[in-house]
Amino acid sequence: MLTKAGLFIVFEGVEGSGKSTQSQALTQRLTDGGHDVLLTIEPGGTPTGLEVRKWVKTGQGITPLAELFLFSAARAALVETVISPALANGTTVICDRYIYSTVAYQGHGRGLDSDTIAELNETATMGVLPDLVVLLDLPPDHGFGRKSDNELDRIELENDDFHLRVRQGYLAQAREEPDRWLVLDASASQPNLSDSVWNRVSDMLAKT
Repeated sequence: MLTKAGLFIVFEGVEGSGKSTQSQALTQRLTDGGHDVLLTIEPGGTPTGLEVRKWVKTGQGITPLAELFLFSAARAALVETVISPALANGTTVICDRYIYSTVAYQGHGRGLDSDTIAELNETATMGVLPDLVVLLDLPPDHGFGRKSDNELDRIELENDDFHLRVRQGYLAQAREEPDRWLVLDASASQPNLSDSVWNRVSDMLAKT
């Protein structure tokens, strides 16, 4: 298991909840403060991840189990070649999605076995867990309302029950680890959300 030197912060939430906006805002704020920061995304951040991202977003005929393994492969590449080296070097890493998306989407949403997911997550991450998970909580229909129909991908086009299960999956994980998670109402203004995130991160930085 990696001994981390840098902070590892993850943003989670349903589509359209503002993860990208807030992760970029925090990255800029930390950079302006003189911190060494790396912003990445799941799936993505590596050639493997980018290919998986295109495939699972638009590909047809991908079964839930195949989807799980594809995300796990992308995660393994990202952790081993990007996240772990950066953390070991003292860089603060900010990631848009991580293992918690798999639990929410493939576990609660698709109904895949939780033990299988946990084992794959442990293997893919080599035990690297974030110091903070920011959940931008938003009812799914609110998030999708921020996108036009032609912007919705294969997963976003799932039915309402699926996306409600995903949201509940996120909230369940937050309840299990309240010290690691910061749950915010994503319907708040972007500046207010940014300030809430920054207040928590500032406290963490003061203790390092």
